[in-house]
Amino acid sequence: MANLAKGSSKLRNAWAFYDWANSVYALVISSAIFPLYYGFLFTKENSQIQFLGYEFKSTALISFVTAFAFLTVAFLSPLLSGVADFIGNKKRFMQFFCYLGAASCIGMYWFTADNIYFGILCFYTGLIGFWGSLVFYNSYLPDIAFTEQQDDLSAKGYSLGYIGSVLLLVFCLFVLILGKEGEAALHAMRLSFVLTGAWWIFFSQYTFYYLPKGNSNANKMHKSVLFNGFKELLKVQKQLFKEVTLKRYLIAFFVYSMAVQTVMLVATYFGEQEINWKSDSEKTTGLIVSILVIQLVAVLGAYLTSKLSERLGNIKALIIINAIWAVICVCAYFVTEPIEFYITASFVGLVMGGIQSLSRSTYSKFLPETNDTTSFFSFYDVAEKIGIVIGMLIYGVIDQITGSMRNSVVFLTLFFVVGLILLMRVPKK
Repeated sequence: MANLAKGSSKLRNAWAFYDWANSVYALVISSAIFPLYYGFLFTKENSQIQFLGYEFKSTALISFVTAFAFLTVAFLSPLLSGVADFIGNKKRFMQFFCYLGAASCIGMYWFTADNIYFGILCFYTGLIGFWGSLVFYNSYLPDIAFTEQQDDLSAKGYSLGYIGSVLLLVFCLFVLILGKEGEAALHAMRLSFVLTGAWWIFFSQYTFYYLPKGNSNANKMHKSVLFNGFKELLKVQKQLFKEVTLKRYLIAFFVYSMAVQTVMLVATYFGEQEINWKSDSEKTTGLIVSILVIQLVAVLGAYLTSKLSERLGNIKALIIINAIWAVICVCAYFVTEPIEFYITASFVGLVMGGIQSLSRSTYSKFLPETNDTTSFFSFYDVAEKIGIVIGMLIYGVIDQITGSMRNSVVFLTLFFVVGLILLMRVPKK
């Protein structure tokens, strides 16, 4: 285990490399292969699923399960943040969630139509593992990098994630092509889940070797350590909301992040069911190609956003990006053909990485001086997760009632417009 000084290039690279390790989950499981696999198990013509005694539209069910997973993470984040601060070793918690997520990916190999409960459980715990580890990962940013380094480092992390996940997805696509169609293709998709888990575990070891344990605040803790995280959140909330700039930024972030994460989580399900593909093979290839386009363009988008923030400032850059997102959601309502889907995917990629990296670094730069970064980033993550819960529930309910995801997507435009207006109220300095 290395002991590197804050701001050192090796420490910053090790932190950013975790994006390379875990982003394969976001791409292969959340965005690409699993939505395809799920769509083949439960087609548009056979989309009703009996689950826990109720009948759900398949895409609505996955939205509800996703919302419940994020609700779980929102509850666990402050709980475990308090414990992590108490023992002064948040790296162990980051590792736990990493391995939980990776093991769940491997477990999804056994997700079949006849094994729906086990499959949904693995999907649920995989989400918890991925997002739970990010709570602690994000909290390291101000610990290992100085303020002037954080924008570039945050963008570098997302860029590494996009590149690494694309490499694995290309390999999975090659395996899928060899599998052709039918049961062989489904088996190839399930092998992709195993590869994702193995990749995540293997490459995270570089990050875990160099990251410090974390700051210990044991002296200010008391016996009720399990609930200390929630008390810390209340303290953080009071401290953050004393500053007008940070308070207004957090409210705006809560609103627009609700829509960003929802769109990213459901985009492939939308493409799988709402686009007029000529055949299953065209759908498989077309969706994966569109996702590859998103990932490659996102690398450029994260870089351009970093430069845009240097020229205009973080808040003005976020306002522009939110406006683009709003236009994308409106256009998506009218998208029906593959070529239209590819064009929309390109614009999504351009703003997807940028809004995530810039939002994270903006919050980090606005924070007051503190050693208790875990609690501050726990508050940030809880706000993000609760927003996702609301966004996914709204999306799922509209999808379940109207029978069309188009209505759900266009409704999300409202959140981007409101987020844009709220960002305008944030002082620009």
